[in-house]
Amino acid sequence: MLPVAYKKQLSDALQDGFVIKRSVFQSCLEVYPMQEWNSVMAKVNKLNRFIKKNNDFIRRFTAGVKLVEVDASGRILIPKDLCSFAGLKKEVVLSSAVNIIEIWDKDKYEVVIDDAVVDFADLAEEVMGNIEIDEIS
Repeated sequence: MLPVAYKKQLSDALQDGFVIKRSVFQSCLEVYPMQEWNSVMAKVNKLNRFIKKNNDFIRRFTAGVKLVEVDASGRILIPKDLCSFAGLKKEVVLSSAVNIIEIWDKDKYEVVIDDAVVDFADLAEEVMGNIEIDEIS
């Protein structure tokens, strides 16, 4: 079930539906509002499929992709194959990841966050340290 705060933020996207898929880098799921998915797929569709690496990427990136809608009660039905991939059990965490939502098994999420705490300062400096303040605003 989507929390009320997410439903408010996603009110425009609720009627268009969502795409849910396996994450590329983690054992979680990614939920894309349809507009965001279409934007990502426009970039993917520019790849030359006659290059094997591109074709392999497209196949893996779109593996398990499902269209989902939010029902009248604010619930998303997550297909069983995707639940298995992410190891979703009883409790889940919805995590905002800029323009998508990640769905995690609660225990796995806490392990990943705890592991990342040690390296986050270095990561933040490496990723964001070279951005000029004017570029952010």
